[in-house]
Formats: sequence, structure tokens, C-alpha cells
Amino acid sequence: MVSGGVKEVSAEYRSARLVDDCFKGYKKTEVGVIPDDWMVLQIQNFAKVGSGTTPSRAQDDSYYKNGDTYWVKTTDLNNSIIRETEEKVTDLALKETSLNVYPEETVLVAMYGGFNQIGRTGILSIPAAVNQALVAVQVNKKFDSRYLLNTLNYKIEYWRSVASSSRKDPNITSLDVKEFKLAMPPTKKEQTAIANALSDVDTLITSLERLITKKRAIKTATMQQLLTGKKRLPPFDKTHAGYKQTKFGEIPEDWEVDSIGNVLSITTGDKNTQDKVDDGQYPFYVRSQIVERINSYSYDGEAVLTAGDGVGTGKIYHYINGKFDYHQRVYLMHNFSDRLDGYYFYIFFSDNFHDRIMSMTAKSSVDSVRREMIADMKIVLPSIDEQIAMARVLSDMDSEIDTLEKRLSKTQQLKQGMMQELLTGKTRLI
Repeated sequence: MVSGGVKEVSAEYRSARLVDDCFKGYKKTEVGVIPDDWMVLQIQNFAKVGSGTTPSRAQDDSYYKNGDTYWVKTTDLNNSIIRETEEKVTDLALKETSLNVYPEETVLVAMYGGFNQIGRTGILSIPAAVNQALVAVQVNKKFDSRYLLNTLNYKIEYWRSVASSSRKDPNITSLDVKEFKLAMPPTKKEQTAIANALSDVDTLITSLERLITKKRAIKTATMQQLLTGKKRLPPFDKTHAGYKQTKFGEIPEDWEVDSIGNVLSITTGDKNTQDKVDDGQYPFYVRSQIVERINSYSYDGEAVLTAGDGVGTGKIYHYINGKFDYHQRVYLMHNFSDRLDGYYFYIFFSDNFHDRIMSMTAKSSVDSVRREMIADMKIVLPSIDEQIAMARVLSDMDSEIDTLEKRLSKTQQLKQGMMQELLTGKTRLI
């Protein structure tokens, strides 16, 4: 199904956008405009809402060690089907604490844990107990629990607004969940049709995510093999007799090791973040993975950039060949010597620089990068022809991953559009 991608799902969705003649009227409600025959219900009108418990970790972990009962924590929530949990609890925990084991189809909602966690959901495909940060919603059999799950996911920003309003610590409560109002189709059959349509897109999204993860793992393994010389591309696999020991371990005898400062130039920019312009003509590199826009450029050519400070220190890298501008705390590496291919440098530097700067501090993070941290860093240098061959292979892998990520993004946007149409009754499924 992945090979067909978004086109297959779009075709299926378009063919399903059939509106029965009897669905003609709409009405204004507190949850928006919905079909006349739909209802506005609170969750407590059609479901039983329960809570969870976190057993003590005292008593030599007797509540957790060798447990058989699945136990869901906030970090287990995936906004989708829960098939496994990181931890399990023992029969002793069930006996001595107030843990309830909830059945399959129970919908879970996170009440707290920070804004990235509040409102996260999951639906059990296994019987499981839950921790105290979660609300468990058991839907009446006359309603579809997956329809509820999709509505909760669609309304994630609502939960965050509730959590941030007039409360000391951001959270939502079980009462908030009970009183949550949603638009409900009149029959379980229609609810299930909507849930099935959205589930098909979820299946495609999951397939793309897994494929991207697999491709990234293959690229990482290939890169490690190539950058250490353990694997060499033809015809370079026949150009050396042995290996030599270096600070990088064993590398081919015909490879060199030199300092980065000897094979390129290093400088910083002169712009500030506020210099960015919406829809500017040129890329503007700041201390973020997000590339802004600007109407000026101070460099035209091949270059590698990295953040000099901020949260992206040692984690953000950009490769470009063209016109751009850059922040005063962004390092520009350019003017590559005839011994160094620019894209090869980008691959090597982005794979090794974070470990280097972390080895230079006793803290868990680095506040800023000094020029000598880059200039004094050692780099392995195969021949320029071998560098180009390696860069071409890895660049092709990057392009394939980028294509898959764009397809994933487009599919996720398609799902959002479908949710907006289907969960409000703007489009009805026969």
C-alpha cells in the first residue's frame, strides 16, 4: 500500500465522498455546525470514566518484577492502538493496590506530564491496568470507541488550552474528560465507517514511518561502514593492502587524518534572528533546524553550517550550495580544499561533531561552540575521488528518505483534512 502512497488513499476517500440525499440539513451547536440528525454528547453520556494507580516501587520492586499484567503509563500512549507496554505489574500489585484492569477498546487520555503529553491518547487492544496520570474511558457498546479516539486526537489543542487555563500546574482532570462535548453520528454504523476510513490512513502513515525508520537505520549502518573504511566502494576496494591504527581506530593505509582547520575556512555571520523576512528571497540559517527566509545574501557557494549556541548546539547541521545568509552565532564552513569534498565533510562532521563537543564538557549539554572546537577536530580523508563516491551513495539515501518524509507529511495533512470533514459531518459516508 505504501507504493501507491497518498494517491491510493485520496482515490478511496474521493470515492467515499458520497452524500446521501437525506443528509440535507445542518444546525449550529456549541461544538460547531453539524448535521441535523447528529447529537452533541458529553463523554459521560455514553461512557464510564475511571482512573489508574501507580503502585509503590518499594518492597524490592515486588509490584513490578516478573509481572504478567500490562500497565500503561503516559509514555506508552501513541494516539493509536496500544499493543504492548514498557512495564507490567504483578498479581500482588493488583491485590494490594486499587489497580483496575480495563478491557480491550478502553480509550485512555493523559491528564498531565507537560504540554507534550497532556491530551495524548491510546486505545487498548489488550486488557491492562493504567497509572494515576491517565483517565480510562469505557464506551457503551452502542457507540464506537475508535470514533471517540479520533475525535479526542482531533481536539488535542482543546486539551492544551484547558490545561493552561487558570491552573497552577498544567493538567486536565477526569471531570474535564467526563464533560467533554463532541459531535456524534446517530448510529454506531456511521461512527464505525468514519473510524474505518481514518484507520486506513493511519495504516499508511504507520507503514511510511516504519519504512523511514528502516531506511535511516540502513543509511546509518552504511555510513559507519564507509566512513571507517570497513567497506569500500569499487574500484577503491582494490587500492590498498592493509590498515593502520589512528585515533579513529583502524583505517585504510592510503587514507589520511588531518585537522578540519587545515582543509577549510571557518567564519560566523553578522545577522540576527529578527532580520528574517516572511517569504524572503534567500534561505536564512539561524540557530534552529528551521530555515528562515531573508532578502539578502552574504555567501554564494558550497557550505556546511552549524549552530554556535542554543538548544541546537551540536545537533543542527545544514548543507547548501547556493546563495544564503546566516546568523552571527552560526558557524559557516566553506572554501573546501582540493583534498575535501563538501558533501563528504557534511556527512563526516554531522556524524562526529556532537560526540566531540560532549567529550569536552562534564555537563549533559554544551552551551556554546568555540571556533577551535571545529578547527582542531580531526577528520579522516580518503582520496577526493573516493570521498565523492561515498558522498554520492549517502546523498542518494538522503534523497530517498526525504522523498518518503514528504510523502508522510502529505499523508498526515490528508488525514487532518479527512478528520475535519468526517468528524464534523461536512462529508457523510454511506
